[in-house]
Amino acid sequence: MPAHETRSPSGHADPGPVRSPCPQAVHSPAPSRYPPVSWDAGRGSGPAPAGTSKGRTGGERAGTHRGAGRIGTAAAHHGHFSGRAGHGPGGGAAGPPAVRIQGLWKKFGEQIAVNGIDLTLPAGRFIGLVGPNGAGKTTTLSMVTGLLRPDAGLVEIGGHDVWKDPVSVKSRIGVLPEGLRLFERLSGRELLGYIGRLRGLPGDEVDKRAAQLLDVLDLAGSQHKLVVDYSTGMRKKIGLAAALLHNPEVLFLDEPFEGVDPVSAQTIRGVLERYTTSGATVIFSSHVMELVESLCDWVAVIAAGQIRADGPLAEVRGAAPSLQDAFLELVGAADRGAGANLDWLGGGGAR
Repeated sequence: MPAHETRSPSGHADPGPVRSPCPQAVHSPAPSRYPPVSWDAGRGSGPAPAGTSKGRTGGERAGTHRGAGRIGTAAAHHGHFSGRAGHGPGGGAAGPPAVRIQGLWKKFGEQIAVNGIDLTLPAGRFIGLVGPNGAGKTTTLSMVTGLLRPDAGLVEIGGHDVWKDPVSVKSRIGVLPEGLRLFERLSGRELLGYIGRLRGLPGDEVDKRAAQLLDVLDLAGSQHKLVVDYSTGMRKKIGLAAALLHNPEVLFLDEPFEGVDPVSAQTIRGVLERYTTSGATVIFSSHVMELVESLCDWVAVIAAGQIRADGPLAEVRGAAPSLQDAFLELVGAADRGAGANLDWLGGGGAR
């Protein structure tokens, strides 16, 4: 495919040719809403707690808690990931929740994927959206981030309606979706440069942030390799870098550790923990309870398109010995037998 010039929303030409572009659903281009920020300046402490967050099971409603998360108050400076506009030293007044969902519905043919979800997710927390396969996690995240239009319902991010104010919302969020699609004929460095300019960031700021992200995510040695030649773990890491490049307020990750080797998983985990320590919000979906329990301080359990429980991790877990046990009870699978009818299965028997 011949090379062609691509222009950013600010009207500046992309510095390099875009070779064989493919559909890009990861980062919706949006004009820059913010002045240049100091990527290296300290964010200060996270927003001060306001009220308490009550765990919810069944019909009980969770309150909002704009706290600093399980790591405690945010450190003044953590590596390169700092400089968020709106987070001054010493915290500030409590604002809206990170995400507010009311009456969210989605139906595919006769199949109801999301069945009237009501959910409030507090800001400044590491939040896990957990559920079995087919529970509606991906569909819910796709609607919340503006990638899929709901049949009914309201979604707000930071007090802004996702569907009435999409440009403002998409400038505030970063998304790493399942089935990540990237511009595969660009190198990793070229991809970040292209995404940053689509976001309206100044070129020198994009270059600085890209270099820092590539270094922290252990991709500096592969930055000039084409994305098409990246492994699964490398794709997840370059996708995470692209989602973080504009310093979003809320980061959405759909199964970010799926198919990732332990070394890459540890790298991603470290970056996410550093990011939430600064007062930002991470919302990620998973069906691996051990991972959620080790990372998250706030959990929402979804099954059959409905929220079964949500709140601080300790409250959702309750008296159960682990989140896995509490999860199985909540989704009605605690007493399900494994292989009770497979009496023919076993070594040494006749085929």
